[in-house]
Amino acid sequence: MTVHIESKKEEIAKKVLMPGDPLRAKYIAEHFLEDAKCINTTRNMLGYTGFYQGERITVFASGMGGPSIGIYAYELYLFYDVEEIIRIGTSGANKEEIKIKDLILAKDAYTLSSYPKLFFDDDEHLFTASKTLNEKIKKVSEEKNVSLKEGTIITSDIFDVYVDKERYHKNYPADLNAYANEMEGAILLCMAKHLNKQAACLLTIVDSPYSNEIITSEERETSLNDMIKLALDTFVIK
Repeated sequence: MTVHIESKKEEIAKKVLMPGDPLRAKYIAEHFLEDAKCINTTRNMLGYTGFYQGERITVFASGMGGPSIGIYAYELYLFYDVEEIIRIGTSGANKEEIKIKDLILAKDAYTLSSYPKLFFDDDEHLFTASKTLNEKIKKVSEEKNVSLKEGTIITSDIFDVYVDKERYHKNYPADLNAYANEMEGAILLCMAKHLNKQAACLLTIVDSPYSNEIITSEERETSLNDMIKLALDTFVIK
């Protein structure tokens, strides 16, 4: 047990699917896993372990923002010997050609957060996803005919929808060419880098400053289910 996780070590699998929302973790366990058991309720950050196509998998929520995912990724990697974490989440489009419901695979993630410096004395801003995991994700997407766009994402400390876009973007390198904005990915990738683990980040675009499109709750659920299944299928590919 740790300060934030009540699970016994043997209750957590080596492969972890990590949504931000605890209720999404519950949803995934109930709809996609067999013999799922709730293994964490501390701070209502729900975690479940079960089986997907015979593979033992843990679904564990991260909460919102870099500091929150940093806590859970660190403890899972270091104290529970987790080897792989795939973050799944929602995000906003950062380019006009990125559309609502697009599925984005982070090649790398750029952050202005002080987290890497404070935690690891790391002055880097750009953190790379596991090439092994990303190649598996792309292979599964091709086999399942799931459209996927791989590129750079921005991990922000704020919910960027609430601020002026021109003022927001002038803080980032002009040549960054980021596809999407979200709030956790870079910190997960930073943690994996320094602990010699593997991490990947899959995102579904749910809002865009370049579009007035509004998706229905059914369309949103379908899009998120496609992302969930892609991540789970990646864990079972040989």
